[in-house]
Amino acid sequence: MDKLDAAAIDLPGVDVRVVERCISTNTSIFEKPIQGPILLAAEEQTAGRGRRGRRWHSPHGAGITFSLAAPLARPPRELAALPLVAGVAVARALRALGAPVALKWPNDLLVGEAKLGGILIESRAGVAVIGVGINCRRVGGLAESLGRRVAFLEMADRNRVIRSLGAALLDALREFEAHGFGAARAHWQAMDAHAGRRLRVRLAGGKIVTGVNDGLALDGALRLATRQGVREVRSGQVLSARAA
Repeated sequence: MDKLDAAAIDLPGVDVRVVERCISTNTSIFEKPIQGPILLAAEEQTAGRGRRGRRWHSPHGAGITFSLAAPLARPPRELAALPLVAGVAVARALRALGAPVALKWPNDLLVGEAKLGGILIESRAGVAVIGVGINCRRVGGLAESLGRRVAFLEMADRNRVIRSLGAALLDALREFEAHGFGAARAHWQAMDAHAGRRLRVRLAGGKIVTGVNDGLALDGALRLATRQGVREVRSGQVLSARAA
């Protein structure tokens, strides 16, 4: 597998940085003031994070882990849709590279039912940071340690992949800045891995709800058609999906 190289990633107008090791790219990118777009990629994260503080496994040189930071002036109430916007950008870029990627609400990248990667969004003082983690090289025991099926990108040129994903995310951020989530909503639903399926979802408070996936609300919430009517879920985890 190739080594990461800032010169090979080379996004115009972006300060591209590569490090051998860091705690997490999201955490590291906030250590200095952010004036313009920055992309930080790492060969290894020692304490990478997923949603809700879960650990993201990233052995040295085995995957793609990077964060893209850029100023963003949308109202705070709209930022909940940013993982979906980023997911659309990443999935479309990966599809253009030949990977059959689909999306799982709110922030997972799937190949079939196996997890290829995920997205973690953080924002502070008008700056949005999009963290992306993708499995590339096969790592023995990873599926067992995570307790789920995993997929691998298996593309040798990680620099090319990061360059493509970074460019797609920058375009998506500009679109989101100008028009909000509406422009990305239809694209997300077209790539929804669980469209029309019956889902079990754990809500933020721990309660489990079930219902048929009815697409996204205008703000990006997951719509579930339940026996009590349509419910909009804004924070939760999809536990399982089956035919409706």
